[in-house]
Amino acid sequence: MAPISFLETGVIYCDDNLHRLAQFPAESVDLIYLDPPFFSNRQYEVIWGDEAEVRSFEDRWQGGIHVYIEWMRERVIELHRILKPSGSLFLHCDWHAAHYLKVMLDDVFEEANFCNDIIWHYRRWTAPSKRLQRLHDDILWYAKDYGQHTYNTVYVPAANVEKGRKESYREDESGRMVREQSLRGVRYEIERDPRGVHAGDVWYIPFIHPSAKERLGYPTQKPEELMLRLVEAGSNRGDTVLDPFAGCGTTLVAAQRLGREWIGIDVSPTAVELMSRRMAKIGVPTVKLIGMPVTEAQLHALKPFEFQNWVIQRMNGTHSPRKSGDMGIDGFSFFEHLPIQVKQSGVGRPTVDAFQTAIDRTGKKRGYIVGFSFSRDAHEEAARAKAKGITIELLKVADLLAGKADLVTPETGLFTELPLPEPRTRESRPSVEELVASDEGRKRSRAAEEPAPYDSDDSN
Repeated sequence: MAPISFLETGVIYCDDNLHRLAQFPAESVDLIYLDPPFFSNRQYEVIWGDEAEVRSFEDRWQGGIHVYIEWMRERVIELHRILKPSGSLFLHCDWHAAHYLKVMLDDVFEEANFCNDIIWHYRRWTAPSKRLQRLHDDILWYAKDYGQHTYNTVYVPAANVEKGRKESYREDESGRMVREQSLRGVRYEIERDPRGVHAGDVWYIPFIHPSAKERLGYPTQKPEELMLRLVEAGSNRGDTVLDPFAGCGTTLVAAQRLGREWIGIDVSPTAVELMSRRMAKIGVPTVKLIGMPVTEAQLHALKPFEFQNWVIQRMNGTHSPRKSGDMGIDGFSFFEHLPIQVKQSGVGRPTVDAFQTAIDRTGKKRGYIVGFSFSRDAHEEAARAKAKGITIELLKVADLLAGKADLVTPETGLFTELPLPEPRTRESRPSVEELVASDEGRKRSRAAEEPAPYDSDDSN
């Protein structure tokens, strides 16, 4: 892919960021925030909302910390190249690799361009341990050219400067704020400023509350307050903000709210889908998506859970809440809640036979298997199952792409144009009344297509 001469904004790329960054022109971005996979040797499994979507991703790195750092170095070199002389980079990490990353960044950016190690402090319940609680992440801030970089003073409320200390505030007759601190009876004055006081490099910002409206279920989602503060500090209105590990898009949301241009990159089609929906919710009229899978070969190359996500989304379904021990059921169709099994391969008789048992256990009489191809034996086994009262629909990936299968709306272009089910929380599940009203609406719609046997009165 040839380099581009003009950097388009308002775009989300579904791609390996190293491949995509190599196409960006030099010195074209004002601020970069990246929250790469931490070197934590953990596997995350997340249920979007209450059953809406399952996404699994790993941040395990074969070969140890030095392989991880070199993987990061390749990307940081490109990020340094595309950053404007007035630009800044903020790299989010934790204790696993912060010190290794700092040495690498000193090498690429030069130590003289280091601005701050911002400590994001939070509180959480932790298990008993013979060590102090780990209650912070690190955000390493580097300027492309220290002294020339954009910086807007960060203010925080005065009451939050030393949160938790025993102190009281009162205003004296001169209009200046006087603080009386109980510790050793120290008393001193600070200037009254409606914007607050200058922030230090330790920021107390709570985790997103489980019931907060901004929570999307993404495992490493960061608070909007944190991103708003970073974007405002390191850029001006109209500047271009880039997040090369965009995840669920909090950086893009912050940039949009603050009047900045933005670009996101993520290798996951699921994450790109989520970002597209999220940006639409905050009023972005159009979001251009580039690099989403549109061919069988591209879908076959996806990681298993990304492919599973694509299929379930394509069918407007919901994921099984369990990744393992799911009896061969990967998801359920919308409304009727019929079982769906996804296979990133061809399907033979044993798969159909086993799925028949899984359907029977759910108490349903119908289900779907999605695969790239089906053997003759698979079709024969589906016919035998139907004779026993269980219908197994065999759906080809090619038909899902073309919109030819049941449950898929025909379209032209990317599958992202489909209306996708919103992630549900327990509070947002439809009520019985809503489901009944929805069902009655469908009945009225069907009745309108057929001659009515009698005149109806809808006035009630």
